[in-house]
This record gives sequence, C-alpha cells and structure tokens, in this order.
Amino acid sequence: MKIHEYQAKKIFSKYNIPTPTEILCYTPQEVKQATLKFNENVIIKAQVQVGGRGKAGGVKLAKNPDEAEQFGTQILGMNIKGLTVEKVLVSEAIDIKSEYYVGITNDRNSKSIVFMVSSAGGIDIEEVAKTTPEKIYKLYVNPFDGGLFDFQARNLAFKIFDDIKIVRQVAKIIQNLYRCYIENDASLAEINPLVLDKKGNVLALDAKINFDDNALYRHPDIEKMREILPDEEKEMEAKSKGLSYIRLNGNIGCMVNGAGLAMATMDLVKLYGGEPANFLDIGGSSNPQKVIDAMNILLSDKNVKAVMINIFGGITRCDDVAKGLVEALNTLKVDIPIVIRLTGTNEEAAHNILKESKLILATSMAEAAQTAINLTKN
Repeated sequence: MKIHEYQAKKIFSKYNIPTPTEILCYTPQEVKQATLKFNENVIIKAQVQVGGRGKAGGVKLAKNPDEAEQFGTQILGMNIKGLTVEKVLVSEAIDIKSEYYVGITNDRNSKSIVFMVSSAGGIDIEEVAKTTPEKIYKLYVNPFDGGLFDFQARNLAFKIFDDIKIVRQVAKIIQNLYRCYIENDASLAEINPLVLDKKGNVLALDAKINFDDNALYRHPDIEKMREILPDEEKEMEAKSKGLSYIRLNGNIGCMVNGAGLAMATMDLVKLYGGEPANFLDIGGSSNPQKVIDAMNILLSDKNVKAVMINIFGGITRCDDVAKGLVEALNTLKVDIPIVIRLTGTNEEAAHNILKESKLILATSMAEAAQTAINLTKN
C-alpha cells in the first residue's frame, strides 16, 4: 500500500523526523490563502502517488500569493503518469545548501533490512544505483539481532556528513526512520531529498512510505489513508474473488495456477523476447467461476494482445478449467488469440472439451510462450 507525501510526513512527525511547515490545499483559492500565512516564497507540490512530479511540472516555486494561485490552477487537474492531481501541498521554501538520500527497505537476498544513504539526493536513486553505484552506501540490519544500533546510525550519518553537529542530527533521524519502518510494518521508508539548509538544520523535504498489505490488519489507522488507484481496483477486485493479480507493462496476458508456475511462465515469456502484461494466479481451486472472473480481469487490460494460459493440474482439475474457459468465451467478447497449455489431472478430458473452441492448444510451456509472442507480432 502506498500513501501520499503529506500523509507520510504526518507519520514522520510522530517519530520526530523534522519536515517543513506545510498546508494541504484542494483549490487555487486555498493555495493563495495558504501562501498568505507563510508570508514568504512557497513551494507548491502535486500530491500523486508517483515519482517524477517535478519533471512533469507538478512542483513550482511561487514568489507571491497571486503567482501561487496561478500555479495552483495549473497543477490541480494536471495528469501525471495517468493520475489526476486533486490536491497540492503548499510548503515553506527552504534555503537549501545540499541534498542527500536516506532510505530503508527489505532485501530478499540477504534476508534482512537494508539502509541506504547517499550524497546524491534529489534525483532517482535507481538512476544513481545504475550509473554511480559507488555513491550509495548500504548497511544490512537484522531486526532480530538488536536492530539498528546507535553506533551504526552514526556511521551511516558520517558517510554523507563530516560535521559532528550535523552527524548527530542525521543519526537521530536515521534511528527514528528505522523505528517508523519497523513499528508500521513498512516495506519502504524513504527521504529524498534529506536537505541541509543554510542555517545548519536537517529536514525531510520529501517523504515516501509503502506498507506491507499483509500487515494492514494491525494498522487500521494507516489503512484508512488508502487511496485506491485504478490499477489497485483490479487487484482488490481479484483478491475479493480469490485471485492474485498484479498488472505489468507488457502485452501478453498470463493466467496460471500457482505462484511458482506463474513466475516461471513470466520468465519464459521474457526468455523468448516477450513482455508479460500481468501476474494472475487462479490458485488451486477447480471452480470454473474463478476462471471466468480471471478472464474478465485479464481482458479488461487494453494492452493485452494475446493470452497465454498455463495450467498444471494437481489439485486443480484441467477439465474444470476447460469448462470455465468455454463458459467464459461464450459470455465474453474475445477478439484476441488465446494460447493454452493444460497438463495434469483430467488432461485428456480437458483437451476434448476444448477441441471445438477457438483456443490454440500447446503441448509445452515453451511452445505456448513462443506461440503467444508470435501472435502479438502478427
């Protein structure tokens, strides 16, 4: 689950992580009134749950209330990466001396938490990692082995600062960010940029927190912050029907039973030069209705040019999946090719059911993937 910058900063404030003074606004008139309260230059920031707001024109410096109202009019209603800006944050303008990056996330390879700090703040950390990885310092922390110790927080701060007074400020912020991350079951907590102003103060100029969906039942106050995005609507709809669905950016829709097989299917599509459009796991049930629901969700993605269905029948019966597909095809308008590989329990019965359908049968995963890819090209 993702939240907005202004929401993340509210959480930061509970952990004594310093942020600029800010006011949330929904109209250009509110933006103007907020600017009058600051009596100085302000920054107007679009509140959407995507990066690259500045590059898209969603962050502006206003020097007076009239200019702030003008920028508010420009930004509110703006489309940034498919999301409409419905609110903006009006913030005091900070006289920045330098910018840094501080972040914490899960690292699956080390099975631990990883802290990252960098002197290259204010830009995409992914780009920094790609082009100048030496600018990022990482520290792996085991939460079951005492967590983040004070000396480790100071060492992290020393990686980006030399002045002991500033190091103490930053070490405290790092400790508080760790507490925020752990206590709220976050999957990411990020400050980019963490800024040093010309008065020697350190502030979180931006804030980003993502949460583990599986732990939200422990945090009803955080779950109330959820703003469901269009892609998430499909994911939540799928979850309510016993399906696991994640939308991706490719054009080959994948429907599979079992998360491991789904990952292997997507890897195979990539191996042969294709791009999967989604992760969709119908699970181990033999309920034909789940197949119909899965097809509905899959085909609602306009980017899908071909569908690859890969079913291994263990608990899931191939003939039940075949019945569900036939029923789905009779009720849905399908104008794209569907390739299916069915093997396992009641495989022969399933093939007999599908003989009269328009589905393209494949005998192996490799054949199914290559056929689907070729069909998208044609």
